[in-house]
Amino acid sequence: MGDVLFSAVAGFGATMALIVAIGAQNAFVLRQGIRREAVLVVVLICIFSDAVLVSLGVGGVGALVGTSPEALTIGALVGGAFLLCYGALAARRAFKPAALETGGPETGGSLRRIVLTTLAITWLNPHVYLDTLLLLGAIAAGHGDDRWAFGVGAVSASVLWFLALGFGARLLSGFFRKPSSWRVLDGLVAATMITLGVALMASA
Repeated sequence: MGDVLFSAVAGFGATMALIVAIGAQNAFVLRQGIRREAVLVVVLICIFSDAVLVSLGVGGVGALVGTSPEALTIGALVGGAFLLCYGALAARRAFKPAALETGGPETGGSLRRIVLTTLAITWLNPHVYLDTLLLLGAIAAGHGDDRWAFGVGAVSASVLWFLALGFGARLLSGFFRKPSSWRVLDGLVAATMITLGVALMASA
């Protein structure tokens, strides 16, 4: 029982250390949380996606993918291009910021667009595969028969993080009623996404 608990705690800690890094997925969830647009849907998609990827990593797919440099190269190019596009969109929003009206109806994109964007920003991001399939998969392998306890801990960290990020962002809604606040947020998002995109494509 002690080994199982240790593996679960290890999975939780390792995942939290990886997931809190600034990236496209976290930036998108934060923005949706602040705007209060389909937050539950976005959070559930992120959690479910992480659960699937962690399960595949723990199941040994990480070792298989790691033997194919071509797959990693293609993923880096596609993911880098996607991050550059997302960064460009955020930069355009930074030049024309709008105030957040928390008391009125939602005025953002359609639910279909939000769902597709969430799926794309999750499944087209090479960092997600590197973190879940390769890194977490490799760490889980070191726990032997308790690797699935490691996986449970990893998924638990994902659940906690995305719930906190998505719904905790609402505490900032008052601050982001100002257009200048949106300019700062989108400017930071644009800089982060473009930097990550260039770095990924350069590494391909």
